[in-house]
Amino acid sequence: MNDQKEKISPGSIVLMLFVIISMPFLPLLISWQWDWWEAWVYAIVFILGFAVSRLLAARRHPDLIAERAHYMHQADAKAWDKKLSPLVGLGSGFIPLVAGLDALFSWSASFDMAAKMAALIIILAGFALGSYALIENRFFSGMVRIQVERGHRVVSGGPYRLVRHPGYAGSLLVYLASPIWLDSGWAFLPAILITILLFIRTNLEDRTLQDELDGYREYASQTRYRLLPGIW
Repeated sequence: MNDQKEKISPGSIVLMLFVIISMPFLPLLISWQWDWWEAWVYAIVFILGFAVSRLLAARRHPDLIAERAHYMHQADAKAWDKKLSPLVGLGSGFIPLVAGLDALFSWSASFDMAAKMAALIIILAGFALGSYALIENRFFSGMVRIQVERGHRVVSGGPYRLVRHPGYAGSLLVYLASPIWLDSGWAFLPAILITILLFIRTNLEDRTLQDELDGYREYASQTRYRLLPGIW
């Protein structure tokens, strides 16, 4: 545990602060429309969702937070995920970025309130599902690797009964609903690109776990779907 803490670099702390504070406020910072209440709700939900999920996960699995804090420094992380993980994480920031530009230059027509409220419900459901997965899974690292030193084993309870990668499923809901809540049709472009990357990452991670983690093939035979129940 102490060794893990020592590996947390200033760069990791700066990146974390950027993700959890700056990124959610991009629509407001770019558009400078401080009366844009949907953007305020978006930022508050994002920050509270992040903070609450990490606090609950830390209470249940204290070593998980240390694992996630220095995931970029793991020598045994898969080479493909050293590229995909940052792309997915930082790439998701293009959704609020484009939404902010859209509001600034008035590129898109507004969605009606019914669609936006449905989108907000989906966003909240996505955060809830992702948080549940994080809290349930002690091995929910930020980068794909077999965590031998932490006694890595299959987690099949909670949301993992429904799909094999519920954390990614929650992220997918947030990505695809955010453009509607933020009134930005153009934000669907980065949302779709990030969704494609997420599907690629899910597929590669699932293959890795089936090949290298004891018991995962049996789990996969019982929980058939990776990301979308009834579809894939």
